[in-house]
Amino acid sequence: MNNRPVVIGIGAIQQKGDFKDLDEALILMEQATQKAIKDSTNVNIKNHLDEISVPKGFWKYRDPGKWIAKRNDFKNVKTSVSKIGVLQQNLLNSACNKILNGEINASLILGGESRYKMLRSQIENQKYIATELNTNPDKYIKAADDLTLKEEELELGSMAVGYYAILESAFRASSKKELKDHNRDIANLYSKFSQLASDNDKGWIDKPIEASLIEQQSKKNPLQAYPYNKYHCASWNVNQSCAIIICSESLADKLDIPISKRVYPLASSETNHMIPTLQRPDLINPIGMKLAANFILDICKENKLKVDDYDLYSCFPVAVQMFAKSLGLNSNSQMTITGGMPFAGGPLNSYVLHSTVKLISRIRERKNGLGIITGVSGMMTKQSYALWSKNPDISFTHKDFTDNAKHLEKPVEISNQQKGEGIIIGYTIIKKDDLSKAIMFLSTTNDEKRKLITSSDESIIKLMEKKEWVGKKVYFEKNQLI
Repeated sequence: MNNRPVVIGIGAIQQKGDFKDLDEALILMEQATQKAIKDSTNVNIKNHLDEISVPKGFWKYRDPGKWIAKRNDFKNVKTSVSKIGVLQQNLLNSACNKILNGEINASLILGGESRYKMLRSQIENQKYIATELNTNPDKYIKAADDLTLKEEELELGSMAVGYYAILESAFRASSKKELKDHNRDIANLYSKFSQLASDNDKGWIDKPIEASLIEQQSKKNPLQAYPYNKYHCASWNVNQSCAIIICSESLADKLDIPISKRVYPLASSETNHMIPTLQRPDLINPIGMKLAANFILDICKENKLKVDDYDLYSCFPVAVQMFAKSLGLNSNSQMTITGGMPFAGGPLNSYVLHSTVKLISRIRERKNGLGIITGVSGMMTKQSYALWSKNPDISFTHKDFTDNAKHLEKPVEISNQQKGEGIIIGYTIIKKDDLSKAIMFLSTTNDEKRKLITSSDESIIKLMEKKEWVGKKVYFEKNQLI
């Protein structure tokens, strides 16, 4: 029996319009599922599904998989919901490994969001009542560790933008660019993304956005966390869903799935080494990320595989830049096929499924198509890489580098110093209710530990927006810059 995993069906749904034209996430996921079944060319695939895996979204459904299974007459299907903090690629990796080991024959992985419907309900003063699903899935998949420290949450909250903005400052400083030059470069990068999104039939925006409009703060593009404005951030307010059916090659043969529909995972890698942002030895060069990237690059080199397409996770610009660096791509390289999360749509916890669906569609169009998808969970905490191909050139292989990274990379201790000095390793500025606050990560001078400090001094904040402060020696008392 050939247990090689192969994708045979994909489906993607996008809705725009008024409140009355929009469906809730549950319906969108069902529609994407039906589309994926139809795409496979053999509806009997539904009789062979062993599991349905769903990454948790904004929605409150306990188990959308069971509801969809019952509505569509899937028999004896096990369901799971993966909580926030679990890599989306992990669901695909898990399905591939189970198929390879003969544990299952076929898996359905799907996700979706309907925050745009929620937004329209507020704009149009309509009541939005989502379906209640109170039955638990067969399995909840949770992340092993918390993603943030109390010290971080106190100043940065639980939203990701502030953490990524601090990483952006560290990346900027490492590039030796002036603030204005770096801000222009990331605006240009995302303007190119917006052009691709506007040309993508599943892209959320209809028109590209000029770099100057991305870079400049405005009513439509307010500051989120310096240097990030709204257009730098993933767009969550979308109505989008997608579904992927992956099965064994032997089942694909049994169902007479056309060769033209088959796309193969060649290799995948991931790291789930959890270190809170403040405690990372190197903010922008995590060891696990390097190991996972090199694993994929080595496979390509050893087998003389040329990659045609990339889609680098794009919740914020620093994620794109870090992935590009890990894969040896330069600023002129093609880095997205969707147009990126701010413009193509960034459904909270399922974007990797959307980028994978897009890649599979593109690979089908080529005789020898090959592409790489990258993914993130948390505050650039966990990373994944996946190599997909039109042809099964090599046997599928997967590697989890979590244990390797844990061995090589240890968290830096938090300093208990009440007064002292340190070097800024990253910072951002957040404005709320017309009040500004700078949040800085320090490497303390005396004990080489870490410290989070803040400043509300407007004169200092203005300087931080004009000249680089990463690498600067500063003094603190308690948790304040002095």
